[in-house]
Amino acid sequence: MPASLSALSHLALRTEIINTCREMNASGVNQGTSGNVSVRVGKDRFLVTPTGIPYAEMTEDQIVEMTFDGTYYGPCRPTSEWRFHRDILQRRTDIDTIIHTHSMFSTVISCLRRDIPAVHYMVAAAGGENIRCAEYATFGSQALSDHALTALEGRLACLLANHGLIVLGSNLKKAYSLLVEVETIAAQYWRTLAVGTPVILDSAEMQNVFAMFKVYGRQDVADTDLRCGGPVAPAA
Repeated sequence: MPASLSALSHLALRTEIINTCREMNASGVNQGTSGNVSVRVGKDRFLVTPTGIPYAEMTEDQIVEMTFDGTYYGPCRPTSEWRFHRDILQRRTDIDTIIHTHSMFSTVISCLRRDIPAVHYMVAAAGGENIRCAEYATFGSQALSDHALTALEGRLACLLANHGLIVLGSNLKKAYSLLVEVETIAAQYWRTLAVGTPVILDSAEMQNVFAMFKVYGRQDVADTDLRCGGPVAPAA
């Protein structure tokens, strides 16, 4: 490893950011140089992808380190969307990662300037009974950041009108997983609109879903209708 590379701060995280960006494009949830990724590092800094560099060519030293006052370090300028990355990370101390994409179906719904309602119970994974669509503003502007903050209040995802999608997470793996989930729901919603009028789950049912999500995947919570037979029996 070259000395200049080994001396980079947060090298493993820089590599993970690049790998996430490449996976976004390979999986079809993003394309070209659109979209961007950031991760909090410390109390007042974050790493963010640079502007205009193809993900396949991106190197760790090109990932930009920024402070919340807008100062950046390194050879590259940050993404044009750095303002909403900074503002969201400052406001939302419950998350550490932001992914923005121009994923196809989320963007289609955003061009209709519609929220995604509870057309599927997995909408709850984004933190509420719907996924809001933020008001339109020019990309990279402070107005866009302000609109995104409003739409993300109490949520982990929002659409950006005529633009794309933002998802939040505690780490890159969780944010990417939510990205795929929201894009899937957007595709389902688009298809149901094409066929007819979708039936939307009501608030009472969504509250049931939220309650179920609190224990989903936990091994320490018992299902009263389920009986564990003990350790796996040895092979005969």
